[in-house]
Amino acid sequence: MKTKPLILVTNDDGITAPGLRSLIEVMNEIGEVVVVAPDSPQSGMGHAITINSTLYCDKIKVTDGPQLEYSCSGTPADCVKLAINELLDKKPDLCVSGINHGSNSSINVIYSGTMSAAIEAGIEGVPAIGFSLLDFKWNANFKPLKEYIKKISLEALKKGIPKDVVLNVNFPLLKNGKIKGMKICRQARAYWVEEFDKRTNPMGREYYWLTGTFINEDKGEDTDEWALNKGYISIVPTQFDLTAHHSLQQLNTWSL
Repeated sequence: MKTKPLILVTNDDGITAPGLRSLIEVMNEIGEVVVVAPDSPQSGMGHAITINSTLYCDKIKVTDGPQLEYSCSGTPADCVKLAINELLDKKPDLCVSGINHGSNSSINVIYSGTMSAAIEAGIEGVPAIGFSLLDFKWNANFKPLKEYIKKISLEALKKGIPKDVVLNVNFPLLKNGKIKGMKICRQARAYWVEEFDKRTNPMGREYYWLTGTFINEDKGEDTDEWALNKGYISIVPTQFDLTAHHSLQQLNTWSL
């Protein structure tokens, strides 16, 4: 009898997030599911890990289903580390992270807790995918995404993901139309122009809210931003080897 694949599910919006619940439903159709997710929102945490305080992990049950669920006090990367090294008897066949409430396309991947969880799994040698929807609303409609998530995940299990690569999958904001399809893309060269909204609290102490404007000067029609703006799902192969290989030859000319 063929055993079902073991799938680790996590996120950065917290274990009660509707996006995570939708992802669990899809993964329950594919394999044996173990959920290890933060006990509170951890958006924008990047690849932060907990080293100066203790971690807590409690077995809970948020929604019905065959999945095992653990609520962790740490970051998304902590959740994956704890799952693989402590909670699971074997390495999962696949790790999926999300569905994130909001975009993780372009430069946003650097700040993303969703993608950092997937990258942590990749570092551990586990095929991994991060899923995000360009809709920050808590009650966003994740239903139209499920068939695509299932298809992508099954392909990853069947054909594998290239070594030392994780997939960054973003879904366009669905207003009135339908998803046009899926495109393999590169990450757009874009950036944020940060602004800080300075205010004063009732006690007279100044504080700041980070805001900003997203600037995309990349006009390429092979980028994630282009695909998403045209109503396509973007799939970007993302590596965690940050070496700028193209610059090695130039730097070797330095008199060091």
